[in-house]
Amino acid sequence: MGTHSILSRGLRSLIPPYRATGALRILEIGAGDGTLLLDVARSLAPAWQKVALTLLDRQDIVSAATRDAYAGIGWTVTTEVVDVIDWAAQAHPRAPESAATKPRRWDLITTTLFLHHFEGAQLDAVLGAVASCTDRFFACEPRRAWLALMGSHLVGAIGANAVTREDAVLSVHAGFRGHDLTVLWPDQGCEWDTREFGAGLFSHCFSARHPRACR
Repeated sequence: MGTHSILSRGLRSLIPPYRATGALRILEIGAGDGTLLLDVARSLAPAWQKVALTLLDRQDIVSAATRDAYAGIGWTVTTEVVDVIDWAAQAHPRAPESAATKPRRWDLITTTLFLHHFEGAQLDAVLGAVASCTDRFFACEPRRAWLALMGSHLVGAIGANAVTREDAVLSVHAGFRGHDLTVLWPDQGCEWDTREFGAGLFSHCFSARHPRACR
């Protein structure tokens, strides 16, 4: 699928080479064991020399070896074990919040093959929380298209088991195309710079940048 190269290009498009004294704060939601982003981080490390990365997932499955690998490229890792819906409720509460309870902010939030697990009010909640916590967001998701669907039916040919074969097909059906995510993105009273596009044969990407990020 070329997911690593797609992610690397997408993240580079949002943030130029970073050599400031403070750490670049990045949050990955639905991070799993943290290894997918690790390969991307290795390609970004020469340009992004100091990064504080938060890996958010409902399971604590980031190994010590993975943490050490991030440390080896100069990135510090913190894990946050919480369901993303609960995180969204905390980060973007319905009731007005006081200055003392303002949510944490990140310079960049990213996610890979995760948003398609949600729809309706839950997806709205996740996107609303992301938009309230960052000025830059990049997502890489399954593309809902006939070619991707055909490919999902063929994963068994490369040795995938029955569960993976079923998940591949379901992921394409739940994926995105066109401007599906753009129309759901909260504008919050300002003009976000959003892009939504196909990448490779099977991926669908969405990026958003707040005007503040360009100053």
